[in-house]
Amino acid sequence: AAGFDPVVGTMPLRASGRALTMGESDGFVRLVADEGTGFVLGGQVVAPEASELIAEVGLAIEMGATLEDLADTVHAHPTLSEAVMEAAENARGQAIHTLNR
Repeated sequence: AAGFDPVVGTMPLRASGRALTMGESDGFVRLVADEGTGFVLGGQVVAPEASELIAEVGLAIEMGATLEDLADTVHAHPTLSEAVMEAAENARGQAIHTLNR
């Protein structure tokens, strides 16, 4: 994207406790943000309940939220929505359930 220095964070569902308990561990949540500002530019969700999870990504974009905003938002455990938080943490190099980028 012109004018942006993209950074990508991914959370594979095989690292999600909730996805594992559902027997649905194929898939991922991926966020794309501007590395300098942290502003969320987009995302992809390939997961059970993807149509529910993508709403958080859309809201983040609409509000001008940053990776830090998503990472600092409370996400209940164990839930699929934690994957959005963890993808944000991964992009910031602070993920606890996956290797950092």
